[in-house]
Amino acid sequence: MIESMTGYGNGSCSDAGLHASAEIRSVNSRFIEISVKLPRQFSARELEVREFIRKELQRGKISVTVQLERDAGRDLPIRINVESVRAYAALLSELRTAAGIDEPIRLDHLLKFSEVFVSNEDADSGQDKEWSAVQKALMLSIHALKEMRRKEGEELLRDFQKRIHSIEETLDRVQALSQKTIDDVREKLRGRVREILVDESKISRERLELELVLLADKLDITEECVRFRSHNKFFLKTLMQDDSPGRKLNFLLQEQNREANTIAAKAQNADIAQAMVFVKEELEKIREQVQNIE
Repeated sequence: MIESMTGYGNGSCSDAGLHASAEIRSVNSRFIEISVKLPRQFSARELEVREFIRKELQRGKISVTVQLERDAGRDLPIRINVESVRAYAALLSELRTAAGIDEPIRLDHLLKFSEVFVSNEDADSGQDKEWSAVQKALMLSIHALKEMRRKEGEELLRDFQKRIHSIEETLDRVQALSQKTIDDVREKLRGRVREILVDESKISRERLELELVLLADKLDITEECVRFRSHNKFFLKTLMQDDSPGRKLNFLLQEQNREANTIAAKAQNADIAQAMVFVKEELEKIREQVQNIE
């Protein structure tokens, strides 16, 4: 079943004061292009996210944005090292006295020492929880995107089936018009021969019939219509069976257009020419929509 390349999905996950959200957008592209925006602490995991998306989606220009928020008051992955703060404050106070400096000790003096902050013992496990929440949100957003693309694909399928059916009906009408045109041309040719040559006995009947057959063969579009219908049938079959049929459908549309041009060129009938203009317009509308298929 076909899927559209256009879509949007979002997902979120909350766990123990953590709130992860993900948004994913997709538009047309011949290949798969992925851009990812992650929270800074997970920038090293961008390649992992890209690979995950590639396993889920085959084509499209994909944009992913992930955000992570914590509840106010939730434990941070670092804490103050009180002992170090006191030790450095005492050293600075002793230094101030020894140097005869009246300036009081300020917070920015203490912040110059990296040891005043230390990691929590469970900081690694906390980051694991954060990443787990991000993964769940990302997975939910991709599932939502795929569902939207699937539904739009169903709409495209119905539109394709409707247009192909309309083309089939037009081919039926064109073939009937073509046969009538051939019969009319054959009769007109016989009439002109009678007007030019009073004595029809001088005409070789076999020769005349041969010329009429050759003329009819030049005007006959049966083979083109048969091939056109074959392409139509395979087009619909491809829509139902292939997972990523876009390129194959583009090839079939080229062949359908080729047959339409040949029919219009061979058939010396204004109604047929007008009907084939309609067919080519329908094929162009289908072609535009096919560009949006994964």
